[in-house]
Amino acid sequence: MISPQTIEQIKNRIDILDVIGDYVKLKKRGANYLGLCPFHNEKTPSFTVSPVKELYKCFGCGKSGNTITFLMEHNKLSYVEALKWLAERYQIPIEETAISPEQTQQQQTADSLYIINSNAQKFFSNALVNSDEGKKIALTYLYERGFSDTTIQQFQLGYNPSATNTLSYHLLQQQFNPDLLIKTGLVKKNGDEWVDNYRNRIIFPIHNNTGKIIGFGARIIGKNDKAPKYINTPENEIYVKSKVLYGIYFAKQAIDKADECLLVEGYTDVISLHQAGIENVVASGGTSLTVEQLRNIKKYTDNLTIIYDGDTAGIKAALRGLDMALEEGLNVKLVLIPNNEDPDSYVRALGTHAFKAFIAENKKDFIIFQLELLLKEAGNDVTKKNVVVNQIAETLSKINKAEDFSKQQQYVKQSAAILNVDEAGLYNLINTYKRNELAKAEKKNNSGNTIATEKNNIPTETDFNSLVQQDEPHERNLLRALLEHGLKKWEGDTTMADFIFHEIENFEIENNLILQIFNEYKSLYTQAQHPTEKTFLYHENSSIRQLVIAATVSPHELSQKWDEKIEGLNITNRDVAHQDVMLSVNYFKLRKIKKMFHQNQKDMENASLADQLRLIEVHKHLKQIEKELTQQIGTVILK
Repeated sequence: MISPQTIEQIKNRIDILDVIGDYVKLKKRGANYLGLCPFHNEKTPSFTVSPVKELYKCFGCGKSGNTITFLMEHNKLSYVEALKWLAERYQIPIEETAISPEQTQQQQTADSLYIINSNAQKFFSNALVNSDEGKKIALTYLYERGFSDTTIQQFQLGYNPSATNTLSYHLLQQQFNPDLLIKTGLVKKNGDEWVDNYRNRIIFPIHNNTGKIIGFGARIIGKNDKAPKYINTPENEIYVKSKVLYGIYFAKQAIDKADECLLVEGYTDVISLHQAGIENVVASGGTSLTVEQLRNIKKYTDNLTIIYDGDTAGIKAALRGLDMALEEGLNVKLVLIPNNEDPDSYVRALGTHAFKAFIAENKKDFIIFQLELLLKEAGNDVTKKNVVVNQIAETLSKINKAEDFSKQQQYVKQSAAILNVDEAGLYNLINTYKRNELAKAEKKNNSGNTIATEKNNIPTETDFNSLVQQDEPHERNLLRALLEHGLKKWEGDTTMADFIFHEIENFEIENNLILQIFNEYKSLYTQAQHPTEKTFLYHENSSIRQLVIAATVSPHELSQKWDEKIEGLNITNRDVAHQDVMLSVNYFKLRKIKKMFHQNQKDMENASLADQLRLIEVHKHLKQIEKELTQQIGTVILK
């Protein structure tokens, strides 16, 4: 783990304009910078970067955050990966906290495997373009498939020579650990002899989400009935077959931008589509879809379009992943390539424009396609039709997330019409499958194989949009004033934070998230840690980060003539920070006083005579406070 000291160093060195400026063309606008949002298509700039506050916010799509979250969102990096990216950019040595010997060993093994794979890739690429054998056999083959030099370089394609141990000798010369060489699957040892595993094959490096090479696919050149067409890396610390999506590193930004992932079967399908300008494409590597692959796709989009061969095997391969995709909340479409073609050959035959048009026109809803296919196979057989009804009900039962309820309703309506069955009956069948799944899960939990646990009812981080309350605008404005001015001098030895905390100590902050920030600020302040907006901008709770950004960033800039207007109003106290804090506190208190009035009046309705007399005094006291606050606010505004 990266040490807190290193993380602090990174945060202190970050230049948000420097980082975001690599991805967005920014123009200065007042104190901030403005550009076209990289997260959604827009013609009028609404993406604001504040170098002072070290944050960004798009007032079009609502995306916001700090430099680290920008890299995580835009480059699809984990938190640690974003920190390492910044550390490398600013040449900050990474200090890591102590981890267990097992974790250390695992990390060292993984790092070594990455290094070996990177070294092997360079060897393969060199053999492809610089050796006579590579140029004559492999490069010629790739050119015949229509791949350009640019594409070959981008995907780092290579060739393993036909000699027994050319690669083995090269890697051993680099003094790599022999055991780790075997673990990569690149080479093996027969007795005392080292042998290359991918001899006379085109090499397709497989990259993870951050661009590191985790393994290889090796395709044989020519026909050989005794040898498999493709050989892949065996599973190890960095290559887990069920998690691999070929081309994800090259496709992730295009997927995010298009809000759609195209899924194909093979390496060459991905490369050909990429070369044709269709970059939001990945491959499952010829295996059935897995939950891990689907979750990887869902990081970038909820929309998945599967493009498979139109033969029976292709259709069945596509359908195998349907239920899992539904459970993960993906919207799945299917496109079948006709005439025994595959995406690779078809895009070369049609060209980019026609292929895109074909995809757009031939997307089939996955569930409805499956239903129609099953009904076609069932024919007029009543028994088989009953099986189809049950099968589609089981499939629809996988749509079980609350946010997908309307989607399930629509499918039930369509499916019932196609099957010519009652909607209510289909719902009952779906619910039966859901109950069966719950019963199975409960039985498993109570079986002794796993420890039975209660459902975790603890909510995830609070959704910011659900926090809007009647008092919240004033509470949020007070928070903004505290974060912006809290450390500034108020009077004598007191700060504006002292003033705010003193003035509101008898009033309640009702928004729990805002209250949490106030309490954390106060705790840090009393420990002389000097909290500011930046303190909470990098908070581990994303809801706190978003609330702070929303409270402190405005889409509007103050007019340059504002000072002239202040002079025209003849204000003697030009300390805007003092006025801001005073107004924010008074409006907050006034709102709370009005609320107390309302509650006091309600209490008087059913109170006894003695209590009514007491409540009348409370009313007078509140009225006096209200009058004083109104006068203070009026004085600041009007004079």
